[in-house]
Amino acid sequence: MAFHFSLLGIARLIPAVTAAAALAPEQRSNKPLDLCRLVGAHFPGKVWFANSSEYVDSQESYYTLQERELNPSCVFRPALTADVSAFVKLVAANDRYPKNLPKPLFAVRSGGHTLWSGAANVDGGITVDMRGMNSFKLSADKKTASIGGGSNFIDVYPQLVPHNLTILGARMPGVAAGGFLTGGGKNFLARKYGFACDNIFGYEVVLASGKVVYASASQNRDLWLALKGGSNNFGIITRFDVATHPLLGMWGGIVGFEYTPDTLSVHAQAFSDWMRPENVDELSDVAIILGFVNGSFFIEDSLFYSAPVVSPPVFAEFTKLPGVTAQSLELRSVAELVIFMGSILPATIPRSFELVYAFHNPDAATYLALFQTWQAGIQQVQGVQGLQIQYLVQPMPVTNGTNSLGLPPHQPDITMVVLTAAWDNTVDDDTVTKGLQAIVTRHEAILDANKLNIGYKYLNYADVTQNPISTYGAANVARLRAVSRKYDPTGLFQTRVPGYKLPKK
Repeated sequence: MAFHFSLLGIARLIPAVTAAAALAPEQRSNKPLDLCRLVGAHFPGKVWFANSSEYVDSQESYYTLQERELNPSCVFRPALTADVSAFVKLVAANDRYPKNLPKPLFAVRSGGHTLWSGAANVDGGITVDMRGMNSFKLSADKKTASIGGGSNFIDVYPQLVPHNLTILGARMPGVAAGGFLTGGGKNFLARKYGFACDNIFGYEVVLASGKVVYASASQNRDLWLALKGGSNNFGIITRFDVATHPLLGMWGGIVGFEYTPDTLSVHAQAFSDWMRPENVDELSDVAIILGFVNGSFFIEDSLFYSAPVVSPPVFAEFTKLPGVTAQSLELRSVAELVIFMGSILPATIPRSFELVYAFHNPDAATYLALFQTWQAGIQQVQGVQGLQIQYLVQPMPVTNGTNSLGLPPHQPDITMVVLTAAWDNTVDDDTVTKGLQAIVTRHEAILDANKLNIGYKYLNYADVTQNPISTYGAANVARLRAVSRKYDPTGLFQTRVPGYKLPKK
């Protein structure tokens, strides 16, 4: 696949960048540089300030309150790769005077679904809202879909359904390509095809110099691999060329159960059995969801099968579990299934915090010990106003190893747990975060004692304090640093753009 960008469009913007550099004398004065004014002058109709409807839309669309609380000086919404290239050149040229500029300088967002403050938004700087870059093109042989860097998967799936195709994308609405694909990408077919990033043929990337390059297995291969898990550390991706896969339909949904000790016990056994390599059905995906809301506990299973097969045998141990209180299992297209998931999940959440860890599939007794320890830990924070906590147990994608994530390839028995909390008031931040950290500490102690903990933190579900890239292994981290030095020698994306940064030596 090849990326397409307009040389004429870039040429037309070069005078604007040159003019911006000519403004350098202003920055030598004692007046602070109004970078938003400069960017607005060069991109009329694409830069939005506080109180404009476009600015408000960008702010209100972040998933979590911590991101919505940040206030950029302006929001830049590019429409073309040429826009992104000229913007980076302009900003980099004026970053020679850092004392007059905010730090971080600019943030890059697509869906805005990462929970922690500053993941994809910035106080006082510029937020680059990539959602306008939502192009879609299916190749003539229908084996490749080219999607814009800000594409929302809920808009992409319906364009593939008529062709009985899908791409490996998000499982809920609101999640867009940029962060999802550069962090890995847990998807419906992850046990067959791996992470979504394992299925990317190429990237169109704007580097720190403003240069537009294409990264693939045959061009800039080191950058291609780095972008498969390396997050936003190397440039701004304006287009992804991704593999399509056949999909005639899906069966699945959510099943709710009574929350009892017996229910926990049978779920522990069912999940442990399903995760065993000899029981793998690559089209199946299961998650157990333990929850606490409004002072009460609940348990749900999400069951997904990536073929139009009702009640496939691989789910027999789950569909026969007692104590069912509700279920929504039915045949749907992938687009319909994601829309359905959006109907039962909130579009935005209040204050929130999330931690992740991973381990080798254990026996049922170990899962039950984790469940019980989670329940006991909730009692320490259950008085917090508006508290909701979810403990999600699911399989790690079975990667082919063509990425920078550092996980062993072709291993189907690694479990990933995500512990997420939402609550109402800032005053409770410390209580909730310490409460969840204590639960994870106790869980990892259980896993360490049984030599099950692999120490890996999946970036897309990690809190920034977990430093997920550091868990990719020393060799991968060294390669990522080398790629950063090669393609971003000034360190723009390391020092001036927030996100999950490369570990420091």
